[in-house]
Amino acid sequence: MSLSPLFVGKSFADLPGWNDDDHLAAFAAFRRSAFHVLTKPYRSGALGIDFGAFADIYAEARTVSPANRSPFLDRKEARAFFERHFSPVHIPAENGGVGLVTGFYEPVVEASPVRTERFSVPLLSRPADLVDIDDGNRPPGLDPYLAFARQTGDRLVEYPDRGEIERGALTGKGLEIAWLADKVDAFFIHVQGAARLNMTDGRLSRVTYAAKSGQRFTGPGKVLSELGEIPLAQVTMQSIRAWFKANPDRVDEILRRNRSYIFFREADVEDRSLGPIAAAKVPLTPGRSIAVDRLLHTFGTPFYIDAPTLTAFDAKPFRRLMIAQDTGSAITGPARGDLFAGSGDAAGAIAGVVRNAADFYALVPRALVSGSNR
Repeated sequence: MSLSPLFVGKSFADLPGWNDDDHLAAFAAFRRSAFHVLTKPYRSGALGIDFGAFADIYAEARTVSPANRSPFLDRKEARAFFERHFSPVHIPAENGGVGLVTGFYEPVVEASPVRTERFSVPLLSRPADLVDIDDGNRPPGLDPYLAFARQTGDRLVEYPDRGEIERGALTGKGLEIAWLADKVDAFFIHVQGAARLNMTDGRLSRVTYAAKSGQRFTGPGKVLSELGEIPLAQVTMQSIRAWFKANPDRVDEILRRNRSYIFFREADVEDRSLGPIAAAKVPLTPGRSIAVDRLLHTFGTPFYIDAPTLTAFDAKPFRRLMIAQDTGSAITGPARGDLFAGSGDAAGAIAGVVRNAADFYALVPRALVSGSNR
């Protein structure tokens, strides 16, 4: 496997703000992936960052613990770790320009374990008749985009979409994990792929992505912009929510334009400072985990993101080392990323306004960079 010719070799001195970042925070996220791969390796992405080249780097990362100061436990030594093992490359966007970052977060909402007059919007678990499909079992004529389908006898057919499910296609199957009070809250949990639930019985629970009906995602912001309801430049999660609040009779009309429906599974909240376990099978780290195009990139890869117009995280230009630990159906292209902002309303306020131009730099294991002396 060879590195993509898209990559443009750089030095760490070329990365704006590199020396000022908190590399130790990024290392903590990187180290979680280093332990996970002992159970299951990550798949190498199509742009040529070979997972196998991380083996020695992960091995060294696993030696660091609070009880063991070797090889380092401060920011300076963490920066030296990344500089020692990696070489940065710039990744242009598909159009040759700069990349794009958006934000995501883990909502925290009130929920009930049973349906009540107030709590009537369900979050559903994965149905038994939903099956994964690929080129090996895809029947002729089925949309090649679909990665899930419905098993009906000996046939695979397209699964019911959001509108059909919300109108009762799965009623009576006992799939309800919890009940919410607001369908807009439920929709944004679908978009984010996870949530913490403050249950009315006193429990703190978490739901995270399990599967989806398979249809393409269509964001409500795009729909509202095309309908002339919200100018595209003003589309944020906050402006979308405000429009729904002002137009409650049109919520179903807009939300059902997104035919994709998400199913969840319950998960423990083991560390409240971390987010849900995502596609890379490690808990997301607020401000340090990034979702990338999984087909192109390799989970565990460090990315340095330079987004000088993004100041929502800490009131200064966003220049941070992030670790690729998630993906999403809307995250496509070599220089496209979704930044995890954390859990709760404050994180949502950050994530909801992030849509900024950004330069993407991947940190490539030095073994893959022939002749590199950086």
